[in-house]
Amino acid sequence: MELILIRHGLPEKVIRSDGGAADPNLSEQGHRQAAQVAEYLKDEPIHRLYSSPMRRAVQTAEPISKMLDLSIEQRDGVAEYDQDANEYIPVEQLKKENYEAWLRLMQGDMVGVDFEAFTVRVVETLETIVQENRGQTVAVTCHGGVVNIWAAHVLGMPLKMFFNPYYTSVSRFRAASTGEKSIITLNERFHVRDEL
Repeated sequence: MELILIRHGLPEKVIRSDGGAADPNLSEQGHRQAAQVAEYLKDEPIHRLYSSPMRRAVQTAEPISKMLDLSIEQRDGVAEYDQDANEYIPVEQLKKENYEAWLRLMQGDMVGVDFEAFTVRVVETLETIVQENRGQTVAVTCHGGVVNIWAAHVLGMPLKMFFNPYYTSVSRFRAASTGEKSIITLNERFHVRDEL
């Protein structure tokens, strides 16, 4: 089967002072990116469409759902590690505003995050999706951390952040019924090349 992981589009910056989860919507640019990735994938033989329950991922899935006439099946297990954080700052903006915090994030030093539990959750959820869809092609709109963990898992690397997927980038994986997995592509972003 083929598993297509799609990072969400560019979200808005959200900082909540009430302690609630930030869970930002897509920005105007993020909605454009979501439409572009839907157009990019319109001829793919995708059988099922999954999404993280976080707003930015669901909103990225919506144009794909309409384009391919697929329902969006939400899976909590592919939510990002910052699911309960009270702020969200797009990583490029974080780099400009707080370089030290950005550097810690890039080095995998995530304060207040149970990263081990996150990695277990992601791998178990995607393994279940693989098992439920043998011989099919499925897409999952998710997050940069999720793409990193699954790619590292497939490569047999330590489960950590090791690259920065672009907004609405497409990463493709193959999973054989015998259990072998391989990477087809990482970080496809031809559909948003005008931004690069």
